[in-house]
Amino acid sequence: MKGLYIRNNLFYRIIIVLFILIVSISYSMLKTNRGVLEVFSTKKELPIYSVETSDKKIAISFDAAWGDDFTIDILDILDKYNVKSTFFLVGFWIDKYPEHVKEIHRRGHDVGNHSTNHPYMSQLSDEEIEKELNITGNKIKELIGEEPILFRPPFGDYNDRVIKVCRDNGYYVIQWDVDSLDWKELGVQPVVDRVTRNVQNGSIVLFHNNAKYITEYLPIVIERLQDEGYEIVPVSELIYKDDYYIDNTGRQIKKN
Repeated sequence: MKGLYIRNNLFYRIIIVLFILIVSISYSMLKTNRGVLEVFSTKKELPIYSVETSDKKIAISFDAAWGDDFTIDILDILDKYNVKSTFFLVGFWIDKYPEHVKEIHRRGHDVGNHSTNHPYMSQLSDEEIEKELNITGNKIKELIGEEPILFRPPFGDYNDRVIKVCRDNGYYVIQWDVDSLDWKELGVQPVVDRVTRNVQNGSIVLFHNNAKYITEYLPIVIERLQDEGYEIVPVSELIYKDDYYIDNTGRQIKKN
């Protein structure tokens, strides 16, 4: 009986050693072989919320869907401080204000796509997503002679399909990591505080072109940021166009 126990004990020890060896080899393969890793994990598609950079650069952006009371005033303020920015435009806004689309571009700012009808993109089929992109993309190209490469989904709503369809159609999907909350109309100081306290290198700030107090808080925000040494650039100049990855927070990082 004692001999049988020893043999069984030895057998189990061998099994345990083999199991540990297999696990170690598998783990090593997962670390070094991306193809194998993808079999065991599901990669979530993410837009660009911010950019990893050592430079004190940030981008400010304006979503334009309803109203146009302050667009020219915004452009004049940006000119005063020598700032270039990014405007994300909805198709029906473009139809109402085509001359302002041209003026935004003429003054050197990015013209981005913000959909055609401002829907929740994740609720659409692939074909409907593509239609939302292409109709507005074509309108922008007809007005300024350039195809947009930036897309911001309405309401910040997206899923894996939205990101993939956008990418297949030549778009970088852009979110934000600093929300001014200007649409809440809380006044000037809350917007100034929220933006200036939360920006960091590579931040993308969200404003709205028709927010109530925008002509009051925008100059203050720009002056504060410039005094802190930040260079404000268009989103198209802040992001990396290739050789990058996006971490689980949505931060775009350049590959080494």
